[in-house]
Amino acid sequence: MNTATLLLYLTTWTLVAISPGPAVLYVISQATRGGVRGSLAGIAGLQLGSLLFFIAVGTGLAALLATMTAVFTALKFIGAVYLGWLGVSLIASSFRKKIANPEESAQVAVPHVRSFWQGLLIQLTNPKALLFASALLPQFIDSHRPMLGQIALLFVITVIVDLASMFTYAALAARGTRSFRASALSVWLERAFGAALIGFGVRLALTRK
Repeated sequence: MNTATLLLYLTTWTLVAISPGPAVLYVISQATRGGVRGSLAGIAGLQLGSLLFFIAVGTGLAALLATMTAVFTALKFIGAVYLGWLGVSLIASSFRKKIANPEESAQVAVPHVRSFWQGLLIQLTNPKALLFASALLPQFIDSHRPMLGQIALLFVITVIVDLASMFTYAALAARGTRSFRASALSVWLERAFGAALIGFGVRLALTRK
């Protein structure tokens, strides 16, 4: 794996990382509720999911799963339902806020443990992400060299790019909502994020293999 290949992968994954999707939207929603710190556990869960995807690709499990239509369909609908449930929960929580009292209407971050598991499940129940990784990674791997080291290097690049992207989104979201955290606008933002998560769930359910 030469420098040109690494730079090409870096560029490719940067474009993937900054593209809005369920993971990015989840990080933004957590940052608007609890600031950058409130998004850290979710980001960690998402990255663990990515690690498991890389392991699946490296061991050939991803290629095997790609041929199993039933597994793909099951993961697809589980992921769709889960995204929908997160979206509905986010919208429901917005209706419980009391806008009249700023102290009571301040948004509260999701507990770290729950946020971690939510991030992990968002990643693992998205078969599109697994299939994408299994199709993309082999394009940058030299079959004449040990694969384990190359997979590890690509994963390190992936994590660095993902973290940079997610922290940027989280910082911008936290900064943008700080001034109106106790206003009606924050509630409508929360509802918009919830609706978007539901939309991603519907799109995932309609995805064909």
